[in-house]
Amino acid sequence: MMTPKPMVPSRAPCRPVPGSHWLLAALAVLLAQAAAAQTFPQRPMRAIVPFPAGASYDTIMRIVGNAVTESTGQPIVIENRPGASAIIGADALAKATPDGHTIGMLGNNHTILEALGRKTSYDLFKDFAPLMRIAVLDNVIVVHPSVPAKDMKELVALMRANPDKYRYASGGQGGSTHLAGALIANVAKVRMLHVPYKGGGFAVNGLVGGEVHLMAVNMISAKQHVPSGRLRALAVAAPKRSQHMPDVPTTAEAGFPGAEASQWYGVFAPAGVPAAILKRLEYELRKATARADVRALLAAQGADAYSETPAELAAFVREDVRINRETAREAGIKSVE
Repeated sequence: MMTPKPMVPSRAPCRPVPGSHWLLAALAVLLAQAAAAQTFPQRPMRAIVPFPAGASYDTIMRIVGNAVTESTGQPIVIENRPGASAIIGADALAKATPDGHTIGMLGNNHTILEALGRKTSYDLFKDFAPLMRIAVLDNVIVVHPSVPAKDMKELVALMRANPDKYRYASGGQGGSTHLAGALIANVAKVRMLHVPYKGGGFAVNGLVGGEVHLMAVNMISAKQHVPSGRLRALAVAAPKRSQHMPDVPTTAEAGFPGAEASQWYGVFAPAGVPAAILKRLEYELRKATARADVRALLAAQGADAYSETPAELAAFVREDVRINRETAREAGIKSVE
């Protein structure tokens, strides 16, 4: 009699859970990105600045870039790509390899171009990965000493009583100081004449010389001319008082909330950089702008260190475009190709 063989449970072929291979692939990518972020950067980095050497964008990027270099051990090479109202530099950044080793700066010029409908080779909202604003340079509303106004309310009263008599200067048609002056006029509901110069420096010189009556100048120019009495500061066009001129009220404190127009300096990467590397870049920038020596160097330029999340910068860019578009429409400002 044959001894019966023990029964062995049958084994069905091992089949993967539907979609699991995609999950495993995604997990592998995430792990690889995390590992890359820990060793990032692996070579010198490039920072594209869409303005010439010596401009405020260039100086601020070098200050923060040096701190990032000290932290990561990899140098940041500044690449100045000026021209075409800062479009050339932005285009170079948008087309850079999205591996995190190339970052760049965008600012007021780029949101103004978008607001005015200027044709560009890049999409401001799709071709860049926002990281954070690293600095803000407040504008100050100043008048020539011959203007008989000691504060914003007196200035507005003069302009309302004398429509189109008072002239405000800017660094050029459709530029940031033009939009700043137009915003002030819109908020205060006054009419004044715009006098564009071929650059901000020429505009400030024209104001100091009495060719025009007022202007929204950056804090660097204000610090140069207000203490000497060549210009009189009426308000800082910013949400809070400036450490550089603590006795000067904000436009809101002066009775004109919404008339805020500061120069901002944002750092972006090209779209497509892995999330883990973007996080590392954000961390390094935040660490740099928190340093006391970096803050002191920025303050010497009249600027204030800034820190925010990428989401906050993205929201700010959209709001800045909206405000500039509305300001331009009300003032009849059009793009200059």
